Amino acid sequence: QVQLAESGGALVQVGGSLRLTCVVSGSVPGIEFMTWYRAASGKQRELVAKITKTGVTTYADSLKGRFTISRDEAKNTLYLQMEKLKSEDTGVYYCNLKQVIAMNEGYSYWGQGTQVTVSP
Repeated sequence: QVQLAESGGALVQVGGSLRLTCVVSGSVPGIEFMTWYRAASGKQRELVAKITKTGVTTYADSLKGRFTISRDEAKNTLYLQMEKLKSEDTGVYYCNLKQVIAMNEGYSYWGQGTQVTVSP
């Protein structure tokens, strides 16, 4: 019954900003990390940013400095702040949650994605 729901995607102009939100239904024990991925039309998903349970963040090299991942534990919410958007940032953005139940037992959950379109 774990559910992730992304929102915030929109059509924006080059150089603009967006804030994506991912809401996790209820409290989920054993969260190891959460990530944002994206996929351009017809292409594979690629990692955008990750935040661990301890708050350590990582980013795709090309995005570091423009994108910021953060979370609000009280609201079970993950965010992706995107600045200085470029046309190549266009794609569907997905929220992912990695849950660890026990040694060698874990599960990964995905939202349905939110569309980001950056017009030149």
